[in-house]
Amino acid sequence: QVQLVESGGGLVQAGGSLRLSCAASGLTFSIYSIGWFRQAPGKEREFVGTITWSGGITYYADSVKGRFTISRDNAKNMVYLQMNNLKPEDTAVYYCAADLDRATMTWVEYDYWGQGTQVTVSS
Repeated sequence: QVQLVESGGGLVQAGGSLRLSCAASGLTFSIYSIGWFRQAPGKEREFVGTITWSGGITYYADSVKGRFTISRDNAKNMVYLQMNNLKPEDTAVYYCAADLDRATMTWVEYDYWGQGTQVTVSS
């Protein structure tokens, strides 16, 4: 059974930082690209960033570029989303997802999803 479990969310003031973690099990983690998405109340799911299976390539949404960094540790089946200089508009539930084919910005192409972790940024 494939499981992706996000953790590390919480409440932070604007300008602060959080690091989200995504722990994977039940799949050959090292061959999956991992994406991060977020969804705010009343809004559609939004691409945040993604990392290839090797960790060699990352892609980010323009809204987070330069503030967020994705990394992975295949030995630990973990992916991380370091979020710096957080803004109130970053408030959302954050999800990690696994894609066997490629690192894509399209959420429907991902095969497995976590349950999400809430990030709230106060002004």
